Amino acid sequence: MRILVLSFYYSPDLCAGSFRTSALVSELSKLENVSLDIVTTMPNRYASFGAKAEKYEQVGSNVNVTRVELPNHNSGMLDQSKAFYSYYRTVKNHVKTECYDLVFATSSRLFTAFLGAQIARSKSIPLYLDIRDIFIDTLNDVLPSMIARLSLPILKQIEKVTFNRASHINLVSKGFEEYFRSRFICESYTFFSNGIDTEFLRDPQGCGKPGSEDVISKVNKPIEILYAGNIGEGQGLHGIVAGLAARLGKGYKIKVLGDGGRKRQLVESLENSNNVELLPPVSRTELVKHYESSDILFLHLNDYPAFEKVLPSKIFEYAAVGKPILAGVSGFSAKFISEEVDNAAVFKPKDVQEAVAALSKLQLNYTNRASFVNKYTRKNIMKEMANSIVSLECRK
Repeated sequence: MRILVLSFYYSPDLCAGSFRTSALVSELSKLENVSLDIVTTMPNRYASFGAKAEKYEQVGSNVNVTRVELPNHNSGMLDQSKAFYSYYRTVKNHVKTECYDLVFATSSRLFTAFLGAQIARSKSIPLYLDIRDIFIDTLNDVLPSMIARLSLPILKQIEKVTFNRASHINLVSKGFEEYFRSRFICESYTFFSNGIDTEFLRDPQGCGKPGSEDVISKVNKPIEILYAGNIGEGQGLHGIVAGLAARLGKGYKIKVLGDGGRKRQLVESLENSNNVELLPPVSRTELVKHYESSDILFLHLNDYPAFEKVLPSKIFEYAAVGKPILAGVSGFSAKFISEEVDNAAVFKPKDVQEAVAALSKLQLNYTNRASFVNKYTRKNIMKEMANSIVSLECRK
């Protein structure tokens, strides 16, 4: 069985899509009589973080990776559109004469899914889509109204063509279910969520790092709050960090580790802040060290209706580390954290007063979240998803 895997991001890139696809490929490659042709991009998630990778790579006997060179780009929509068009054109050319049994595409911005749908249709083979975000829902919130009115009707048609072509759709968040079932004819769904990678499993049971660090000691040192991840419109850090830092004062230090399209706005908002430190993206090995040295892990999504349906991958790695979690989220994410993650406090996005009140509820100590870790270990989730993909081809 030969599977074409389409993912705009792949190892060693630093983002949720890369981590997810890399883990899935690892599990698929272990299955009998499965070969994988992965077409992705050269590492490009952050302009400020360089990672080297081969353009062509063979892993074991049954995995071939092709990485597409992209034009230089940052996080703007025009740059991203140019980058995707380059990927789209190269992939179409790459697969033109190839034979596959199934197309798997993972997508947060719709167009990788659209590309997968086109290829599956042209080759008359099944299409398995893994959807990490509702692109149109998000754009409807973040685009200027004039641009939205012009572009959304076209994008909705692309969305309809794409998802109606799918043989099966996996949704990473249960919050997406109503949106998809009410709009598209596909009736085959699964809900394999994001999960916890081995880098964040700090002991053999995957329960964090207990011992001398169980109780956080803060003698003459500020309490350190860490945010690690993308700094974009979706995270809305430029609307919360400065106000939170001012309200907490010198007894706290906020570290923001990452990069993205709203970093400039964040920097501008922090002009009068003296207890916030901005750091560039780092490797996952270094990231774990930052997690372990912090006191509270911080998560935030902007206050847009679209984000009430999502389930950020960051929740899973934060929870695995065992540190207290302060989360400015709403909707499905807020419900998930409240029900599933111990020693985590939720507040309304961009609400500084609620954030401070939520922070006061946290226990500044290590929290054993063994049951959560056992339930959401990425390897186990991806093993089930790999079997789901292979079974789809068998049912065609």
